[in-house]
Amino acid sequence: MSDTVFTARALTKTYTSGEVPVHALRGLDLDVSAGEVVVLLGPSGSGKSTLLNIMGGLDHATSGRLFFRETELTAMDDRELTAYRRRHVGFVFQFYNLIPSLTAYENVAVVTEIAERPMRPDEALALVGLEGRMDHFPAQLSGGEQQRVAIARAIAKRPEVLLCDEPTGALDSKTGIRVIEALLSINAQLGTTTMIITHNASIQDVADRVLFFADGRISKVHKNETRRASAELTW
Repeated sequence: MSDTVFTARALTKTYTSGEVPVHALRGLDLDVSAGEVVVLLGPSGSGKSTLLNIMGGLDHATSGRLFFRETELTAMDDRELTAYRRRHVGFVFQFYNLIPSLTAYENVAVVTEIAERPMRPDEALALVGLEGRMDHFPAQLSGGEQQRVAIARAIAKRPEVLLCDEPTGALDSKTGIRVIEALLSINAQLGTTTMIITHNASIQDVADRVLFFADGRISKVHKNETRRASAELTW
């Protein structure tokens, strides 16, 4: 099996705003390797979220080709993309989207009950350091703890890919560092390919590669020879 998880070639996405076309992606080429941690940096509207949405099967490209290993995502219909998402992709967003009436354990179990080969909810919560908070409801958890429950929920189905859109955007620096720590721990233990969109430039130091976006294109790629530990981050 190829060590490349994603291959994008000449990928474009054009939206229409009224009568004006909006070019969210402009012929993007990209390869992402298995187990990589990739940070995406760039201003709002530069194409970062659009790319992750297409990679995650939440949206369709306008043109170009995108492969997940040997499978062409750009040739799939909505039903096939739903099956792909369910089987291979975990999502973490800025807002946690936990169910208020369910405990942390139950929020994770919502996913494990429909996944093909899930880990136990308590196992997923232990991976993000919340083994002592499993019976707490979201309102009883801090923002960082809620985000870590969301990460546990995303990884409980053992996805090959974890796509994170501003996972620390609503958090203070100390709490955000714990969330990044949880993501890196999962990458190290499970080998999950992890892509993180952020406006926080300091987070780039924990990545294998940093992709800088501008105007729907990757304007620069930086490879970190040494990844910095999350505990060393400041912002």
